[in-house]
Amino acid sequence: MNDEHRTRVLEETRKHHQSVRDSGEFVPGTTEIWPSGAVLDEDDRAALVEAALDLRIAAGPLSKRFESDFARLLKRRKAHLTNSGSSANLLALTAYTSPQLGERRLLPGDEVITVAAGFPTTVNPILQNGLVPVFVDIELGTYNTTADRVAAAIGPRTRGIMIAHALGNPFEVAEIAQLAADHGLVFVEDNCDAVGTTYQGRLTGTFGDISTVSFYPAHHLTMGEGGIVTTSDLKVARIVESLRDWGRDCWCEPGHSDTCLKRFDHQLGALPAGYDHKYIFSHVGYNLKSTDLQAALGLSQLRKLDGFIAARRHNWRRMREGLDGVRHLLLPEATAGSDPSWFGFVMTVGPDAPFTCGELTGFLEQRKIGTRRLFSGNLTRQPAYHQQPHRVVGELTNSDIVTERT
Repeated sequence: MNDEHRTRVLEETRKHHQSVRDSGEFVPGTTEIWPSGAVLDEDDRAALVEAALDLRIAAGPLSKRFESDFARLLKRRKAHLTNSGSSANLLALTAYTSPQLGERRLLPGDEVITVAAGFPTTVNPILQNGLVPVFVDIELGTYNTTADRVAAAIGPRTRGIMIAHALGNPFEVAEIAQLAADHGLVFVEDNCDAVGTTYQGRLTGTFGDISTVSFYPAHHLTMGEGGIVTTSDLKVARIVESLRDWGRDCWCEPGHSDTCLKRFDHQLGALPAGYDHKYIFSHVGYNLKSTDLQAALGLSQLRKLDGFIAARRHNWRRMREGLDGVRHLLLPEATAGSDPSWFGFVMTVGPDAPFTCGELTGFLEQRKIGTRRLFSGNLTRQPAYHQQPHRVVGELTNSDIVTERT
């Protein structure tokens, strides 16, 4: 396709977007208010079409550009794009089970401290790697755990901490990072819901040994589906890349061969000398890559991230101010020392309220105001998890309150 045809297609794409976009008219009780969703404009649509014109159907240069730009945003040395935030969590923790880490390696039966009330894919990688989750409770208001609770959970088998920031509101991440350092624990920081949040003036996603982000449509920026793993530990980054890319030992970019200039000079495992390095596998891996179509959308969204964050903060403040003083509702509070990039607005029904959480939900839904629970509630009460091996430290009172009244 020549430049003239390309320009015409992209111009028509933008015209099409303008012709089909929502008018923005709001009619109370009629117009649906979604609990979450992507904000997509004509630049996003054009970016997707342009990538499609180039047949960017697999990972390639746009994916590498997004990885570089996102790593720069968080001041991390490496970022690896993947197909979802859940996959990012799986890769982040699984990397620390690699035999290549020697004594740093997590082994089956080792414990990883996490939070009882949250999203399952922060906990799933712990179980999927044969590790044991140690559940701690949260605080109402911030809906995060505290450094004191995490410290109390550290035992002789504890080797890691994996916690998510709750709906954009950070946990005491600096203090928990220090706990991890003091006790020699791996710290996986699940930043999927908190892009742009700061704690003590520092961006979340920069405190952990490794951190993750999701680009699902509900999140701060979207690729439709997608996620990313970031770290400044180059050895761990290489393991993440291997696990993401089938477990292969080769690090050549898509479409390239013999980057190391030793493609046929390796002897690894029990393979014959000179076996093609592109087909040597050093990990039991997955295929969790994304595509350049997704990266094209991500790059367009990334340019608007500051505006998205500002809008989220503005909307959260308006809701907080508007509901202030309403009886029988516990409203959310930002963690001390933080500036959250909010992912949701949490309300907990008081114990003496003349209505239930279910009745409040029905009231809102009938008026076209979408609602969600605080993810899984107390995960230990979920059918998939209550018989899984785990340890609980302290009472999970607040996690139960969230399950029943949030």
